[in-house]
Amino acid sequence: MQLVNWISSAVFLSFVAGIPCVGAFKKIKVFDVFVEGAQEGFNVVLRIVPFLVGMVVAIGMLRASGAFELLAQGLGPVLNAMGVPPDLLPLMLARPFSGAASNAVLVDIIRAQGGDSMIAHMAATMIGSTETTLYVVAVYFGAVGIRRTRHAIACGLIADAVGMFVSIFICRFLIAG
Repeated sequence: MQLVNWISSAVFLSFVAGIPCVGAFKKIKVFDVFVEGAQEGFNVVLRIVPFLVGMVVAIGMLRASGAFELLAQGLGPVLNAMGVPPDLLPLMLARPFSGAASNAVLVDIIRAQGGDSMIAHMAATMIGSTETTLYVVAVYFGAVGIRRTRHAIACGLIADAVGMFVSIFICRFLIAG
């Protein structure tokens, strides 16, 4: 473990020291390029904020209206028959919409079930195996002006579903043994 820490520190230091050195060797004004990049990043943030606010408001409205709970009640029996623990349903519904909401659901699951429970392991694996697809499409596609998403949403949601079900299977296989 010490060796891995030393190697990762050395690699990080080589980037921190190496980039200015290579820039100086190539006669590039590194600080000016850095400032230009920071300015571009700031402009991207300004373009993203309206889409981010819209997504946060939409998620808040769905949660307040009870739409997530209604969907969970409808899907609960089907997923239960497939071997999906009902406690994971709120996470499965929130994950494509919001990382913050899904992390809050994960914390609730861990508090209710315990950190070493099978469901907590499944939920944590699910968080790491999926993406906030609808959030990414709304915010980042909107920021760069992509209006026609074609198959991006369907592919992302399919990948999320596969990640969720494989997370459950892998945890059962590895942990329950």
